[in-house]
Amino acid sequence: MSRASDRAYEAIRSMILSGELPAGAQLAEEALAERCGVSRTPVREALRRLESDLLVTRTDTQRSFVADWSIDDVADAFELRAMLEGKAARRAAERMSDEALERIRAANRRLGEAIRKPVPDVAGFLEGNRDFHAAILDVAGSRRLAALLATLIEQPVVWRTAHHYGREALHRSYGEHEELIAAFARRDGAWAEAIMTGHILRAYHAYADAHRGLAEQSQREAAE
Repeated sequence: MSRASDRAYEAIRSMILSGELPAGAQLAEEALAERCGVSRTPVREALRRLESDLLVTRTDTQRSFVADWSIDDVADAFELRAMLEGKAARRAAERMSDEALERIRAANRRLGEAIRKPVPDVAGFLEGNRDFHAAILDVAGSRRLAALLATLIEQPVVWRTAHHYGREALHRSYGEHEELIAAFARRDGAWAEAIMTGHILRAYHAYADAHRGLAEQSQREAAE
């Protein structure tokens, strides 16, 4: 892949994950090329990569759209995440160094500071959460696990819905991270795996609750 293709891929991916390009939006190559500062060929290559990431769908007429995930799709993604990240947490606990543990603690401290603000900083929460899980995956040291999880961790539906999480859900996530840190400090792989599995499954139910709330809100607004 060319540098221009990589640049287009990162730019379009970021726009999808941030919600700047919403679910169902058509992705016109010419317009994207102008926004990314590249020609249409790198954009075309980037869209193919994003399609393999499940962030973009292509129709029979070869038009590309931002993927719109159903609740069943999201449930599948979280179930796979629970299995894979549980395995990663076990491996990480068994390979944990004091330096790596401090990196994980620091990520959760930043996350905690973000959600304790008078108005929770959801962007800061998401950044700290991403760093927290990335640090665990680094310690796990499995390229296969990293590759499998790459398309499951940052689904755009999760990013958008996190902005509708209540304060209680944000604090629960922080508390579960603290439990994981306790397991890592004791190098207890079985404990870490159990906590991580429950953490991901609980996150799915928080997502599903928020998803239902958004759907009900949309129905009310349509009826008014």
